[in-house]
Amino acid sequence: MDLQTTKLNVIQKIMHVSTASLLEKINTLLDEEMIVGYTVDGQPLTKKAYNARLKAAEKQIRAGQTLTQEELEKEVERW
Repeated sequence: MDLQTTKLNVIQKIMHVSTASLLEKINTLLDEEMIVGYTVDGQPLTKKAYNARLKAAEKQIRAGQTLTQEELEKEVERW
């Protein structure tokens, strides 16, 4: 099946859903899997992946794994 046909099939199924709880689950899944941004090297990021990266960054900050402005400027000079 091609992508267009799959989309139409999914739309038809969603149109026949009769419970709000199932629609909420579908909506949540779509929200988590939709591309919300891109990495610096152009790779797509889903909301789920973006949030995972944020949590990892927060963990690094709490662990003191940060750079001062001066350290960052020195690192940039080495590029």
